[in-house]
Amino acid sequence: MRLSELLTEQRVAVRHNGQGRLLDKPSAIHVLAELLAAGAGADPTTVERVLTEREQLQSTGIGEGVAIPHGALQQLETQFAALLIVPEGLDFAAIDNLDVTILFAVITPKRATGEHLKTLARVSRLLRSKGFRDRLVAAADAKEAYSLIATEEGDR
Repeated sequence: MRLSELLTEQRVAVRHNGQGRLLDKPSAIHVLAELLAAGAGADPTTVERVLTEREQLQSTGIGEGVAIPHGALQQLETQFAALLIVPEGLDFAAIDNLDVTILFAVITPKRATGEHLKTLARVSRLLRSKGFRDRLVAAADAKEAYSLIATEEGDR
């Protein structure tokens, strides 16, 4: 399954830090939980709790401006993804201590561990290219960011 099938334009957000609207790690997770919950038909508080619990184990900030928050919910039938882009970056306790600009979140059914790991690997491969990450961070809006992902995966 392609990432563009797990993601929709409605689950992509571009948020700028500044003018009194500073995002920090907890608020970024909250935004991602709201986006994921809307797509999955899940309770946003439950999704936020699952993502937060995973972050408490170890940061999902994998470096080079990328974080991949993820978790599993019993009631899901399929995986869902959400993307939050913060062009100015935010402290996410990433392994390289750099600010994170791309947060690609995934929630999956608890029983689908293998599928979940494949999806996380797909996200990592997609975001490996610095050029692609730069284009994604420069996206003007959710529509453009989603289109970049679909194009990179060969959908468009």
